Amino acid sequence: MRLGVRGRVTLLFGLLALALSLLLAVLSWSLVTHFLVAQRESSAAAETAVDAGLLQREIDARPVDVSGALDTVGSGASAAVLRYDDAWYATSLDPTPSDLPAALVERVEAGTASTQRIEIDGRPLLAVGMPLQPSGNAYFAVYDLTELNRTFRVLSASLAGAALLTVVCGLVLGRSASRRALRPLTELNDVASAVASGRLTARMDTGGDPDLAPLARSFNATVESLQRRVRADARFAGDVSHELRTPLTTMLNSVQVLQNRRARLPEEVREPLDLLAEDLERFRRMVVDLLEISRAEDESSATSEAVAIGELVERAADEAAKRPVTMVEPEAADVIMLADKRRLERVIANLVENAERHGGGCTGVTVRLGCDGSTVEIAVDDAGPGVPIDRRERIFERFNRGDEAEDSGVGLGLAIVARHVGQHHGRVAAEDSPVGGARFLVTFPVGRGRGR
Repeated sequence: MRLGVRGRVTLLFGLLALALSLLLAVLSWSLVTHFLVAQRESSAAAETAVDAGLLQREIDARPVDVSGALDTVGSGASAAVLRYDDAWYATSLDPTPSDLPAALVERVEAGTASTQRIEIDGRPLLAVGMPLQPSGNAYFAVYDLTELNRTFRVLSASLAGAALLTVVCGLVLGRSASRRALRPLTELNDVASAVASGRLTARMDTGGDPDLAPLARSFNATVESLQRRVRADARFAGDVSHELRTPLTTMLNSVQVLQNRRARLPEEVREPLDLLAEDLERFRRMVVDLLEISRAEDESSATSEAVAIGELVERAADEAAKRPVTMVEPEAADVIMLADKRRLERVIANLVENAERHGGGCTGVTVRLGCDGSTVEIAVDDAGPGVPIDRRERIFERFNRGDEAEDSGVGLGLAIVARHVGQHHGRVAAEDSPVGGARFLVTFPVGRGRGR
């Protein structure tokens, strides 16, 4: 799985914390265990040297009672073993003289004090040997290291727990640091999303961080340039549409006069007249849509008022279909929204007209209004062929039309729908209808009015 920037920063902090904790744990383990073992060996050697001196005096005073002399020493050891005149004496059967390492015995008999760690039946022990007089005699004391091993286990568990805690702290710190470091990118993403949804007044904060201020200024300048361009295009579309309305009205009236006198016209003139009337009607719809687009880009022309969404949807849909097509669910009947009434009516009318044009006519169009408590949902279903998946996003673009051979629209109706719905903090999407055909689903958050 490919991690994002935040995930990689968090993982890096965790790995650094793991490496650091392992390094400190190994160093601590090495130093502490070395110190404890050295201290234990030193104290055991000192104690054994004292016992060996006492034993030497006892043997010198009572050479015939070697076993009795051995019983007077080695109180701090697990067992005491004496080699004297080629004979072995021991205070315990565990360990026995045969359990002592041969190399240790040889070194001590040669006159060198030595220590060696051994293990008997899984029990850790420390054997300490001291030479005695005359040469060849030796005294051995065996000490139990079980308690020391238990200390090592506690130490290792503590170091492992500390390492695990350090890794967790590193991950938490990395998450916090990445969130703080990437906060400007999050803000940039939020502002860019707002601009993409049509809110061209959104801007980034240019203060606070001298490293990010140039980026914020460049982004804001780009959005301002885009906003000016959009406004200029909207003004151009509005101005052209207004200029076209007068000659278009004249042409429509002239064509209507000719159609009123259709019976008097020659047969060869009637077909061109019908084609001219059809194209003029299409031209009229395009001019009206262009005017609507220009109004949609003008934020200052919007008005907000409390609207009974059930009544609005039912009236707009039925008027557009010229017959009852709306079903308002009981939970949506009394919902009040703060919205631009004219623009919402245009949304419903455009969707119903689109369903009639592409979905098999009025008989196949139904409109349903529902509410789940937090969202108002308007579903417009038709009985047509539906919308291909690869075109469900593009159909809301301006001048995007279906099959040119069949589509008599100008490609602005759904673009107007998307623009007006977005201005009300809503969403519109094309789906498959449960009964066949296409479904256009519009959702608005309850209690949210039109936003700036």
